[in-house]
Amino acid sequence: MKTYQYYAGGAWRDAENGRTFDDMEPYSGKIFAKIAAASKKDMNFALKAAADAFPAWAATTPAQRAELLFKAAAIIKRRRTEIAEILAKETGSTISFATFQQDLLAGTLEMGAGWAYENKGEVLQSNVPGSFSIGLRRPLGVVASFTPWNGASILSWRTVISPIVAGNTVVVKPSEFAPVSAGLMIAEIAHEAGFPPGVINVVTHAPGEAGPLSDEIFENPNVRVINLIGGVKTARYLAERAGKTLKRTVLELGGYNPMIILDDVDVDDAVRAATFGSFFHQGQICMNTRKIIIQRKIYKEFLEKFVARTKSLPFGDPEDHKTIIGPLIHQAAIKLTDDRVKDAVSKGAKVMAGGKSDGPIYHPTILIDVPYDAIVSNEETFGPIVIVEPVDTVEEAAAVANRTSYGLVSSIFTKDTYKAFELAPKILHGVVNINSPTVNEETHAPMGGVKDSGWGRTGPHSIEDFTDLIWVNSRSTQRQYPF
Repeated sequence: MKTYQYYAGGAWRDAENGRTFDDMEPYSGKIFAKIAAASKKDMNFALKAAADAFPAWAATTPAQRAELLFKAAAIIKRRRTEIAEILAKETGSTISFATFQQDLLAGTLEMGAGWAYENKGEVLQSNVPGSFSIGLRRPLGVVASFTPWNGASILSWRTVISPIVAGNTVVVKPSEFAPVSAGLMIAEIAHEAGFPPGVINVVTHAPGEAGPLSDEIFENPNVRVINLIGGVKTARYLAERAGKTLKRTVLELGGYNPMIILDDVDVDDAVRAATFGSFFHQGQICMNTRKIIIQRKIYKEFLEKFVARTKSLPFGDPEDHKTIIGPLIHQAAIKLTDDRVKDAVSKGAKVMAGGKSDGPIYHPTILIDVPYDAIVSNEETFGPIVIVEPVDTVEEAAAVANRTSYGLVSSIFTKDTYKAFELAPKILHGVVNINSPTVNEETHAPMGGVKDSGWGRTGPHSIEDFTDLIWVNSRSTQRQYPF
């Protein structure tokens, strides 16, 4: 069993109190690793290391930053299988999803190398003769990144790539449910790739002990940005605290993602997309389909085929390459998922598939006739649950899609793409996929939400979130003054 230290200032360090905690495997229940249980003092050390490293890192050239990202990508390619197995053990991710993450991550790092050249300014017109006016983007300083356990590899790196490409330094506080995959693996790769000390730092904490580390982040004047991929409840807390010290926040949050199916579709294709969108990674990613809104004409046919396909999905050990449905992250997640199914049923919903657990695995679940006062009808549930709801018109479909407070991703399935493009702007989500499932992403695209799904965007578009735009104005002639 491996014991991990935390990483700061270019070195691996024991927690100042010498404590560790057990990182548990969700499927087997065994201890995966022992992790440093860092303190507020450790976080202070890491933030100082990041602040000390910032001036030199901000002065590096785009080519220097790009070279390090290419090196990191090469390491991930070399360690592809190993890292995928770590993800499967630590987070319950199936091997197929874990491997996919490594491929996507390597490509993101390589593409991110090019983003170093996207930190562009602009020439501004001036009304004052003899003036030359420009806008320049300048890195902010230290970015504190809170990373999630779900999609831990790709999502954690996402909170690091854009900030460092823009010239900032980063301190990562990973989820206590995936401290290796969501943080310490970043440190290992960054160290091997040769990132200068202090540019990337990772500080881990024991379950229930995030408070002191977060306090240090909010109290420390060196921190300029709070960068979170996580849930709405956490985001509200972080944004409120950040507001008191005017720290900038970038928030990629959850979603209650609708899939609208119009009655001209190929039903079999829609079923395949719905199955993937709803149950990929056991419903534990922010882009999973939470509600399928389908025109009544094909509702019965779709539901029958969707139920049959869902019931056929193999579940079990995430390290088995045949497994599609692996475990939920912990027992609390299983209980929450089951409680929400029971709440819906108590209010009149019907379970068409699933609705039960086998040990750490919750069966993929389809609900119909779910009333709007059921919790699962309004709140994101990080589990394999999807609601199917029939509607009569396209206008009704849009209204149902928009009744949630979330606004991350959505999808529309129809053979009439003109109709889809008419409908897309009426769906109040940050992403609208036409004839693709809600789980759909491209590295260079502006992924991000609206409403309760946060603000800020990923990819090259995120450079603006991690830089200040400053105005530089120069005169070549003497100016006349009124006095």
